Amino acid sequence: MAGPSRKKKGGPAEFPLPADLDLNTLYGASGNGDGVESEDYDEADEELIIVPPVRLLPREELAAEALRVPLFEQAIRLAGWVGSGRPVDEFGELGREQEELAAADLALGEGDEGALAVARAWTLAMDLSLVELGEPDTDGGDTARPTAALTALTGDDPEAVLEAWQLAATTIADVVVEADLDPNELAALEEAAEGKDEEESEAMYERLEAAREQASGLLDDALQVLYEARAFADTETEQTVPLGVLAALLVVPDGEEPTEEMLGDITAVMVALDPMLQDLADIGVLDYRPIDPTLFEESEGEDQEDAPSLPAFDPDGEVDDAEAARFGLARLTALGVHQVRQWLLEEGYEAPLIGDLARGTAAELLEGICAAVNVLPEEEITEWLTDRDPAPAAAELLTAARGNDLTGPMRRLLCASALSRLDDTAEPSLRGVLDDPELAGLATTWLAERGVGDFELPGRPVMLWTMVDTLAAQLIEAGPGESGFTEFVAKLSAEERPAELFAELWRIEHPYTMAVLEAVGERHPDKATAKEARKAAYKARSRMGSERQQ
Repeated sequence: MAGPSRKKKGGPAEFPLPADLDLNTLYGASGNGDGVESEDYDEADEELIIVPPVRLLPREELAAEALRVPLFEQAIRLAGWVGSGRPVDEFGELGREQEELAAADLALGEGDEGALAVARAWTLAMDLSLVELGEPDTDGGDTARPTAALTALTGDDPEAVLEAWQLAATTIADVVVEADLDPNELAALEEAAEGKDEEESEAMYERLEAAREQASGLLDDALQVLYEARAFADTETEQTVPLGVLAALLVVPDGEEPTEEMLGDITAVMVALDPMLQDLADIGVLDYRPIDPTLFEESEGEDQEDAPSLPAFDPDGEVDDAEAARFGLARLTALGVHQVRQWLLEEGYEAPLIGDLARGTAAELLEGICAAVNVLPEEEITEWLTDRDPAPAAAELLTAARGNDLTGPMRRLLCASALSRLDDTAEPSLRGVLDDPELAGLATTWLAERGVGDFELPGRPVMLWTMVDTLAAQLIEAGPGESGFTEFVAKLSAEERPAELFAELWRIEHPYTMAVLEAVGERHPDKATAKEARKAAYKARSRMGSERQQ
């Protein structure tokens, strides 16, 4: 799998995924910033792709799921059916007689249907080296026999099963890209090769390679969207993406409305993806409902050869769920999430798992969340707290939250989030930090929320420092333009006298004092309060400059 290459411009995409999940909540939705088409795209201009963390099933369960994939299971059974040996032709194929016999013995269907099922399973068994060709028989053909690889799959070795299934998925992913190439181009290439026209043949190969890369990139982009849907959605319905919406996300630049030309491109992408996704569904990567064949109609253009066409899909049109489903529905399976992650890792992308940071200490947890760009903090905190006693867990978190450094405010914000999940048995640990100027405000809030009143409130300097620290955490987390920050600073003028408050705040020794005051000066809805904040920010800046000169 080539690395994801979605190319979008502007902000996050506005096309909704099912159940109101949209790309505003997804990572990796930006590209080179120009909205250019793939054939004009320079990979050097691609922006960083951030892969969201996912949760995987245990490997034993994934292996069990693999063995339930019909095509994979049929390939294993067919290799076992070979037994002590079966005759094959000079091309290594079973031939019609053996195919019908295998179909009957393995209950794979009758007639052409059964023969086709056997042929597909046989191809996969050969690709996975579950069978090998031995000595030629008296008729000039070879004899196929099972290999040791089959023995590993029929034993109690989940790693062997999962490894074989991954190879099967990769093989089929490569095949579907080849299958998407223009058959006319392939035929012309064969003619050029037969005619020994070297120059024409080389040019044809270049065009085919470009088409192969384009098809591969299209499939990669589609799988990335489906991966993100699985990462951010909770239910199967939310994780299922209509094929038309999927195609729109790959065609329409972010923040733009689809034009008539784009609607045609969306339809073309749907038609291109449909057979590829069907084949990946056969190997268990996807749950996929293909395009309803009745949607295809004969094209009527006078200058066009008769070919199936599909009605244009408008992502902004009002279509009910049943009608949308007729255009195709796709969802990564648990196996698919595992496999797409493997492909991403092979391409050098960071593809974290939920719970990676939760395996360490509280300090590693908080610092890891602060440093990572692709992490779900609440998930990591929940994992870390699982099976921990509240009191020692709280003590460890509080110790990790200390520090008047640049990530300190975020650590304390995360610590507060974790502490809010602990029951009253954590109280002694919170009381133990009431004398700590960095943690007293946090501890006071926790105790007060639980109705505890027999403790001494921190002094004014500590409360002001905590105010700056809390605003700094919100600045780091969301930025000054977010509503949460604006709402918080709006309360200042109601609870304090602005001139007196900011006369105190600019003197607070905190690494974010000046940044907080500047943000309040820019965002506070009350002009008088904003002016006082800007004056205080100027004084804080002057004080910092004087301290540097000393």
